[in-house]
Amino acid sequence: MMVGVNGVGKTTTLGKLAHHFHQQGGKSLLVAADTFRAAAIEQAAIWGERAGVDVIKGQPGGDAAAVAFDAVQAASARHMDRVLIDTAGRLHTKAPLMEELKKMQRVLGRALPDAPHDIWLVLDATTGQNGIAQVRQFHESLGLTGLVLTKLDGTSKGGIVINVAQEFQLPIRYIGVGEGVDDLRPFDVAEFTAALFDKA
Repeated sequence: MMVGVNGVGKTTTLGKLAHHFHQQGGKSLLVAADTFRAAAIEQAAIWGERAGVDVIKGQPGGDAAAVAFDAVQAASARHMDRVLIDTAGRLHTKAPLMEELKKMQRVLGRALPDAPHDIWLVLDATTGQNGIAQVRQFHESLGLTGLVLTKLDGTSKGGIVINVAQEFQLPIRYIGVGEGVDDLRPFDVAEFTAALFDKA
């Protein structure tokens, strides 16, 4: 599951991840479970084409948890290695929206034992101290297993990640450095630290 607030790049990140895993020879299924925005469903479909992976799409306004459930069952039938689930962007301060994510988490557990195996929060590198509040709320609600830092292609240094890592002990899985399909990289702490001080 990929979660986060609006506009951080969840769908784009998932598309890049799908491409990354496809390049490695894995079979991934991309799931457009952001049923709140019709544009997100279309965006996921475009990324699926770019990445060369199948996409399961929900209907605008449909039940996102049901889409995720159906996708996991489809993935099992097709012997997929990974299911990459996009979710609607939501404010971490809105309890009813967070409850929808918790519902999806429960439904996925019924579709496949121990699912979702990973819940990654996408953080915009330009986010300041609010990033800590985002991580805290999503982590308390869902139990995050990792972070993805996006938008590191500009002047942003992403220094907030140091505070987040210290406080929550969550691994940073990937960083987004551009809009291209190959612009997602595994996080390398030495490389990131060197770049951070180089920009200082």
